[in-house]
Amino acid sequence: MDRAELATFLRGRRERIAPADVGLPAGRRRRTPGLRREEVAQLAYISTEYYTRLEQARGPHPSREVVTGLARALRLSDAERDHLSVLAGLPPGPPPGPSRTVRPSVQLMLDRLPGSAAFVTSATSEVIAWNGLAAALMEDFSAVSRQDRTLVRRAFLGLGNRSDRMYGVSDVDEYARSAAARLRRTAARYPDDPEVTALVDELLAGSPEFADLWAAADVDVARTLRKTFRHPLVGPVTVNCDALDITDQDQQVVVYTADPGSPSEEALRLLAVVGTQRMTAAT
Repeated sequence: MDRAELATFLRGRRERIAPADVGLPAGRRRRTPGLRREEVAQLAYISTEYYTRLEQARGPHPSREVVTGLARALRLSDAERDHLSVLAGLPPGPPPGPSRTVRPSVQLMLDRLPGSAAFVTSATSEVIAWNGLAAALMEDFSAVSRQDRTLVRRAFLGLGNRSDRMYGVSDVDEYARSAAARLRRTAARYPDDPEVTALVDELLAGSPEFADLWAAADVDVARTLRKTFRHPLVGPVTVNCDALDITDQDQQVVVYTADPGSPSEEALRLLAVVGTQRMTAAT
């Protein structure tokens, strides 16, 4: 354990994070940049005294759980998390959990695809970024909880604002099988993540179909290249489906496009207008 380097590293990571980055109010004027020590300790679920001793290079050998908590609290990248483990005298462990951070350039790409419905999913199939046409075609993801934006949960438990299973899409059964297989692979990559474990447990308890698929232990993910949505306003919308992996973030960009000149292209254009009008009315 390199106490001096560990202290320097923790202090440097703490000072680069603004309170707003982790959902904390700025509060009164701060004497130093970044988070306070007590705020990091709170986010990492350790005592302020213990964290202070680590930053002062006089703390005890931290456990794997403490290192994981600090990595989460300080928003460390995978490389930084591994470096923290080395400084703490621990071999690098598995990733703490699926990333939900979407790079600004990826969101910009979604916004620059006005004729396509596009969104980003995490390793647990949670929709974590989207453009306006994706919201118009599927549902307003900003109006539902994180749990209801998780597509594998939607496929098996039917949650969300739309009453039809998986937005009335034609390949719902194929998607369900693929989602179960992808979740099994995710659970293997993040065996200690409580959210992944809770999601699997919820699906096992609530869906006999999922329980059967989970027992089969399949990990092959079938690709669907074309599907049809039954939309309540514009009727059937047939789209080409392309999924692009963001490997370093363990995420996927899903893009739905309609054939040029087809009725489905006209339907997407209408949805884009309807979506814009709804947002204007809401504001």
